[in-house]
Amino acid sequence: MLRQTSGDITQGVIWKQLLAFFFPLWFGTFFQQLYNTVDTVVVGRFVGKTALAAVGSTGTVVNLTVGIFTGLASGAVVTIAQHYGARRGEEVSRGVHTAMLLSVIIGAVFMVCGVLLTPWVLSAMGTTAEAMPGAVLYLRVYFLGMIPNVIYNMGTGVLRAVGDSRRPLYFLIAASGCNIVLDLVLVLGFRLGVAGVAIATVASQVLSAVLVVISLMRSHGQSYQLFPRMLSIQAQPLRATLQVGTPAALQSVMYNLSNIVIQAAINTFGTDTVAAWTAYGKMDVIFWMSINAMGLALTTFAGQNYGAGKYDRLRQGVKVSAWMSAGFTVVLSAAMAVFARPILSIFTPDAQVLDIGVEMVRFLVPTYITYVLIELLSGAIRGAGKSMIPMLISVFGVCVLRLLWLFFVVPVHHTVYTVEASYPITWTVTTVAMCIYYRWGRWLAPREETGGGT
Repeated sequence: MLRQTSGDITQGVIWKQLLAFFFPLWFGTFFQQLYNTVDTVVVGRFVGKTALAAVGSTGTVVNLTVGIFTGLASGAVVTIAQHYGARRGEEVSRGVHTAMLLSVIIGAVFMVCGVLLTPWVLSAMGTTAEAMPGAVLYLRVYFLGMIPNVIYNMGTGVLRAVGDSRRPLYFLIAASGCNIVLDLVLVLGFRLGVAGVAIATVASQVLSAVLVVISLMRSHGQSYQLFPRMLSIQAQPLRATLQVGTPAALQSVMYNLSNIVIQAAINTFGTDTVAAWTAYGKMDVIFWMSINAMGLALTTFAGQNYGAGKYDRLRQGVKVSAWMSAGFTVVLSAAMAVFARPILSIFTPDAQVLDIGVEMVRFLVPTYITYVLIELLSGAIRGAGKSMIPMLISVFGVCVLRLLWLFFVVPVHHTVYTVEASYPITWTVTTVAMCIYYRWGRWLAPREETGGGT
């Protein structure tokens, strides 16, 4: 019998468990964003604003690939968490070994496609001529690190599924330290510029992948212990993982494709606006990593409690997480609006870029509250294994509506404000639709009643 230990979150005080799971996830995301932010600071301060725009122009593509990986990993998180909550150790083991081999295959495919298609993608986005050479270089080096990138995302997904959010935090702290040191050495010491920050990012991803694999292999006697000789693609766990993970990945793809179109629209306003958008993106990551961490915590909480048949406890977890997230969002939005210029000046000293960035911050941060329930409700519903409807709601509510806005309204009113307005408008519509499904949809019905995966 394979053993299961301390990751059980099907009993106990809900708010304490959510926070105990949230904070390691938050700090883990913080350290992940720290080395991304250091890349931006080093490039913006020591290479120049053209290099800053180059790295910034790749951000939506990077987010697109990471979104696909984390979406697919969420399928493994949900299925493994449900088996773990139901005390089915053998099923946990099969899910782990299928997920880890799948990550290698996916990483290899993305590496080849990414290296080949990078110039075409950046050109289609309307990347400025000044930024194009640096953007191509950065993105191609980044794609060379796809296999360790996917392995890390899938491996930490496995650990989260069994309630372990601490070890992923430790791995990210180590990777952040590696990235920061290499940024300084390669950019300031060897003067490699954009290539230096890209190499530092890939090296840190390799380190984090190695650490997560070693951790899984050394989980002696646990149902999720990784044995290289047992790596195989098994039909049932693959089907279950893809059934949940594919809609989540598609949702992320659509989100990021709409953001690519937004990036293309921003590119039409010139290098200063692109640089300001890049700096703002690094600033508002505080909100995104917070709400994403709570969403991940809630997905695992929902998965384990759904597997254990504790549906009332699952709903209570949603309410608790919603109140905590709303309070945090209001406080954070106020702080970001007040301290916009000092924070943005970390990334660039350029006065024109700062003026544009401050306007962006003060327009967008008061609207963050309209997004909170999208993340939480879709996370809870996905934790119950029903990811198709949340995906469809997000695709039509956020992505399709946003694209319509960008293609039909922005050309008529060609201002940065009009581009930015696409966010709160689409978030509000999607939130209303998600609340309707959460309240009246049959997502919480037992799997055998719904057929699963719908």
